[in-house]
Amino acid sequence: MSQKMFSIVVVSLNAGNKLLETIDSIVKQSYTDYEVVVKDGGSKDGSIKALNEKLQSMDEATRARISVYEEKDGSIYEGMNQAADKTTGKYLYFLNCGDYFHADNSLEQLAWSIQAEEDMGEHHLIYYGDIYDALRGNVVASNPRLDGFGLYRNVPCHQACVYDRVLFQKRGYIPEYKVRADYEHFLYSVYKEDAKPCYVSVVLASYEGGGFSETPANRKRSEQERREIIKKYMSFGERFCYRALLVLTLAPLRTKIAENPKLSGGYNRVKNFVYGRR
Repeated sequence: MSQKMFSIVVVSLNAGNKLLETIDSIVKQSYTDYEVVVKDGGSKDGSIKALNEKLQSMDEATRARISVYEEKDGSIYEGMNQAADKTTGKYLYFLNCGDYFHADNSLEQLAWSIQAEEDMGEHHLIYYGDIYDALRGNVVASNPRLDGFGLYRNVPCHQACVYDRVLFQKRGYIPEYKVRADYEHFLYSVYKEDAKPCYVSVVLASYEGGGFSETPANRKRSEQERREIIKKYMSFGERFCYRALLVLTLAPLRTKIAENPKLSGGYNRVKNFVYGRR
């Protein structure tokens, strides 16, 4: 049996209808060279029963691409690691319950972009695109040039990223980071595994937002974990210079504008234009 191009990981816990909606967005994709690994942490809301019932109504080819596993975990990142261990595809893509592919051909566009790179003799361990912010109703463009400063500022969320499975075979997420394990793994991949992230102009996911990492308490923890993580991978001199650049470029103000529902649309249009010019 040939290896699938993509392994799409969906981690769930009492997700209700969001689990079914996320699976629906996957099976609607025009591109079908994928497998889906659903890893449930012990739901008690009937969502896994509903999913298994829905699978029985699918055609045999679609049903064969979807596997469901139930296993306790201590956090969403531990659940992602458990799921990654079950995958067999060439590239891993993590799509949370409540997040959806932005369009029915998003995966197809991604596959074309990867194939175009490989046709030119390029193979990247990380590909990343853009996301649609469903909470604020606009496309959020990723930085197409992730240099040291770009990595210091932030990295694309995991819904925008596709990883060569070798990165997770070597080492998964560190679950001790409750909010920023995906950020840590991205920096680990770049600095320790020499992954050179490749931007592709594809809007991959519609990102639900307003979740676990965006509560006031977890925003504070997120910044604490971020500071700890960058110390692992960047020197004091790099951190000092990048921090100064953030201040000079009014980063805190721009973040507030980006998160304001009334202002975010205009801000993101300007950002998209700037990134496009790059």
